[in-house]
This record gives sequence, C-alpha cells and structure tokens, in this order.
Amino acid sequence: MLALGAILVLFTACNGNSFTVKGVVSGANGQVMFLENVGVSSVETLDSVKLNAAGKFSFSQSRPQYPDFYRLRLNNQLINFSIDSTETVSFNADAGTFATSYIVEGSDNSKAIKQITLAQLDANQAIGRLRKDYDSKLISDTIYREQVLEAAEAYREVARRYIYSAPMSTAAYYALFQQIDGLYFFNLYDKDDSKAYGAVATSYDFNYPESARAKHLHNLALQSIKVIRQQRVLDTETVNVQEINYLDITLPNLYGEIVKLSEVAEGKTVLVNFTAYQSEWSPALNMDFAGLYEKYNTKGFTIYQVSLDIDKHFWKNVASKLPWTCVHDPEAAYSQIAALYNVKQLPALFLINKKGEIVKRIEDLRALDEDVSQAVR
Repeated sequence: MLALGAILVLFTACNGNSFTVKGVVSGANGQVMFLENVGVSSVETLDSVKLNAAGKFSFSQSRPQYPDFYRLRLNNQLINFSIDSTETVSFNADAGTFATSYIVEGSDNSKAIKQITLAQLDANQAIGRLRKDYDSKLISDTIYREQVLEAAEAYREVARRYIYSAPMSTAAYYALFQQIDGLYFFNLYDKDDSKAYGAVATSYDFNYPESARAKHLHNLALQSIKVIRQQRVLDTETVNVQEINYLDITLPNLYGEIVKLSEVAEGKTVLVNFTAYQSEWSPALNMDFAGLYEKYNTKGFTIYQVSLDIDKHFWKNVASKLPWTCVHDPEAAYSQIAALYNVKQLPALFLINKKGEIVKRIEDLRALDEDVSQAVR
C-alpha cells in the first residue's frame, strides 16, 4: 500500500502545467503528423505539424489531471503512448515503419506500451493469416480453432506480465483494452480474465478514484463479477428447465439484426440448439439438422441455432451456409441465456411445439427424427 501511495505522491509532485512530446521522424518530408488525445470513448486532435526534411518536431500541451493516453498519427500509422509523471517524451521514428520500429525515451510506461502493441500486432497478423488459410480451405476447422486460440493466448501472456506486475500503471490499462475485430482479448465474462479487470480496477480506484478511467473500469469490473456470479448460481443441479418453460431469446444474426426466438417460433415447431461451430462434432450435427430441415420444413418446422463460439469470424463463415436461423451470443461460454436454459454441455437441444411450449429436452440424438416427426403433427 505504501508503494501505491508513493506513486500517487510522485505524480502529484511532478505534475507541472505542461508536458512536451518531441523527436525526429525521418523520411516524412512534407507529410503532416498529428498529436491526438485518446479518451475513454473518443479521440481528440490536439495539434499537428508539417514535417520537413530534417523531421524534427515538438508539441507542448497542458498536463492532464490524471494519467492519460495520447498518440502520434502519421497517415494511417499510430504510435501510442501515455503521460503520467513524465514531463518530456522523445521519439525517433522512420515514416516507413512509424508504428513498429520507433524508439521512445523518457517514459517507461510508453516503452511498455510499445511492447504490448507489438504483441497485439503479432496476434492480429497471425489470426489474419489463419483466417485466409481457413477461408481458402487450406486448414481444417480444428487446426484453425486451436491456432487462433494459441495466438490470442500469446498476446494475453505478454499482457498479464504488465497487468499483474504494475496494475496501477497506464501500461496495464492499455494491455487490458487491446482488441481484435472489435472484441477484447480479455473476455469480461471469463472468470480468469475477470481477475485482470479486477486488479487494474482496484488499483485505479485507489490511485485515481475521480478519474473517468477509474469509474469506467469500476463499472466493468462490477459487471464482470455480477455476470460470473449469476452464471455460478444458475449453473446448478437445482435449476429445472421445465420450470422455465419457454424462455424467449433475443440475439443478433449474421447481419447484426436482432432476431427473437418468439418471432421465429410463432405457429411453428422449433428445434432450439445451443452449439459451438468450432467443436469437432459440429459439422456432423449440422448435416443431421440439414436432413431434418429438408424433410420437415414444409410442415412448419424450423431451427433456431445459438452459437456460443468465441471466434465470431468462424461463426459467420459457417452460419452463412446454413438455411435456418443462426444467432450468436457474445458472452460465449458465460452465456446467461444458456445458463437459464440449464445448459451444462454442448450441444444442447430443446423442442418447442406450435403452441409455444417446450415439449422435450433432446437427450438422445438417435431419436431426434422421431421426436420432430411427432411434434410437427
């Protein structure tokens, strides 16, 4: 606790009226570089400079009340850094490799942010290559799934070192909120990842309780804890799905449109399926569903399939080939909806009749055809 207090005192003591960002960018003659403030929910342009052949630049800005994030932008390339107790941060970069090969001095946190950024780029590039190979059918579903998870975990391993060694730092905050395709590497609804949110939130609460970032983190951490606790309470042997009966589901489809189970099920027999397309058994199961759909669709039968896949791209790729309703739950394995349906393992199947009643939880897939046949009568 003494160390945390010392850090707060240090920031206060060094907290002058302004900070300076300076340096050299070679190979950028005639190009405009921007200094931007990266807020919790928006980015603000603070200043700009047209670089000459020498490439020297210097920006001075009012110091933030609390540690905050900034970036230098040259065309579409970004250098992220933070301002905390430092007064001057220096950069030496080349226009061609602006975002990756720069040298930063004067800020240990900004040096750490560079390493975190490189780890994120490595993961993004690895996953991008895997997706191309997968879309080109060069690798199997299983290999794709395993290697995507490995690439994401490689980033998290780097990020955890900064998060748990100094959770009060801007580097820890930055590591926690890196994304791929709009999704955070650290899943808010994963019980292990939730600890990382909690560690940083607790430190920011202590050091900067009135800052916007502390409040944002605090709310996220509480939301994470609440969802995980609800999952634990609901996921017990005492929950009886028959007591829930027909629980409506509202989730987005491939096109981002919200699709309600109640709307799909109106006047129809519906097979509700909680699944994960990344599972090895999924292709065979969907082939069985295709046979059922072809056989009974004209008799008022349809399928409402809920994906709990972590990889949204993988889900979209598979779902785009299926003729029935496919939706995705972003909470994945920590889905509250799945918990309310007392789903303990996948696949989980429920049959709803034309009266809107759950008539059966399918336990034996071998009898699925017969169960559907009776329900559509």
